[in-house]
Amino acid sequence: MKDIFEVLRRKQAQQAQIAKEIELLQQAAEKLREVAPLLQESDGDDNAVLGEMDDAPESSMAAKAAASAQPASRTGKTAPRWP
Repeated sequence: MKDIFEVLRRKQAQQAQIAKEIELLQQAAEKLREVAPLLQESDGDDNAVLGEMDDAPESSMAAKAAASAQPASRTGKTAPRWP
């Protein structure tokens, strides 16, 4: 049988953690409300940047994609692991 005081202590700790998370989310929401009008004003600028991205040569984009698809080589030698 569980100790009732231990269960109560854990529940109170969970409640405190959730209260902190709620407070942080409310602060983030306030900041987003301040920034949202600025983001709406700069929507036209984003389209210009996206247009410049469309003008990029295909070969350089393909080279970047191929480079990111290759796994990074290991510098140190390690023994193979047994399953």
